[in-house]
Amino acid sequence: MPDPVAPNLVAAVSEARQWQRLMEMGAIGGFSDADGNEGVNRACLTDLDRQARRLLISWAEAIGLTASTDILGNLFLRHEGTDPTLPPVVTGSHMDSQPQGGRFDGIWGVIAAFEAVQALREAGIATRRPVEVVAWTNEEGGRYAPGCMGSMAYAGYAPPTTWDAVTDKDGIRFGDALAEHLALEADIARRPLGTVEGTAPFAYVEAHIEQGPRLEAEGFDIGVVTGIQGSRWFLVEINGKSDHAGTTPLGLRRDAVQDMLRAITALNALMHDPSDVLRFTVAHIEVEPNTSNSVAAVARFTIDFRHPDNAVLQARGNAIEGVIQAALKTCTAKVTERFHAIPTDFAPLVPDAVEGAARAQGLRALRLPSGAFHDAQFIHPLCPTGMIFVPCRAGVSHHPAEYAEPGALAAGARVLAQVLADLANR
Repeated sequence: MPDPVAPNLVAAVSEARQWQRLMEMGAIGGFSDADGNEGVNRACLTDLDRQARRLLISWAEAIGLTASTDILGNLFLRHEGTDPTLPPVVTGSHMDSQPQGGRFDGIWGVIAAFEAVQALREAGIATRRPVEVVAWTNEEGGRYAPGCMGSMAYAGYAPPTTWDAVTDKDGIRFGDALAEHLALEADIARRPLGTVEGTAPFAYVEAHIEQGPRLEAEGFDIGVVTGIQGSRWFLVEINGKSDHAGTTPLGLRRDAVQDMLRAITALNALMHDPSDVLRFTVAHIEVEPNTSNSVAAVARFTIDFRHPDNAVLQARGNAIEGVIQAALKTCTAKVTERFHAIPTDFAPLVPDAVEGAARAQGLRALRLPSGAFHDAQFIHPLCPTGMIFVPCRAGVSHHPAEYAEPGALAAGARVLAQVLADLANR
């Protein structure tokens, strides 16, 4: 027996309206790459970020939602329930992008949440509980690492001042950028950080493109996300000595780049996984003095390590520093862990609601875990949490070629609307 569906609610979700809003958002920080792909570079706590937020707020105010922010800059748009005292259902994602990002990662989850709430209002479906659309601050970690600062602070995972001293590539402190941002949004109502009066949300639902190939390759319309694999991020700094490249014998050098190569080779051996489940990435490298005729004095590189099994995540993650130290020949190293999120298994409430809504609408749904981390990973300890995935072309993400079909995004928003109506009336 299929789950019940409200036809007027599903019909109220507008594919064209949602797509138009996505394209408007994509123009803020938008660019074209050499292959003609349309990408986005919209870093958190920048003027472009604020432009996008103001656009979203203007849409919200036009349909009667109220906006508020907290001291981390998390933005909330509230649809009131018939009983405002009940804990809300929260739904959303993030608005910041990678430096060479796409037009759908994160931002679709915010716009889908907004479209679903607008559909509820237009269909005349009252909800007992309030529904709040959220845009979390700095999910990507592209300007300031680690990501998910806004949701981590909201959930009490870390104090809100934890990252104040973190700097971007231009040396601007996160705390200073946040203070400037809050001053420029002083006209928006301020709310407490995290749960109000100790009351957690009733549930949290996050819609997102899959960022992987399974849904498209296997012909599924909706991904019912069952959990998120664990992640650990590290920053490694190798310190040697700068010398003249033409005059200093190799045997007398303390070459940071050569020891970095030894360290990465040793880490590749540590992280070898014949099953290809483990994810190990070195992607950001800095060298000083970074000139062609000088031996490198400093080499810094990042590590992104992920695995769905917490035992593996802990054992190999804990071995990283020792493996690096043992690989060095002439230099010293400092290893700093910047992010640590254990694997998450979502409780049944939200995934079951997502699967039921997809089934009711005649959509093919697949239960699957998320390889990427999301804000949902940090809200999970507060309340029942889940995610809705939709297919994206070839699984490409964090790249200007990232793309999702308008119809697929509309299907995801329709499932989200039904899930919100279900959860907010419990």
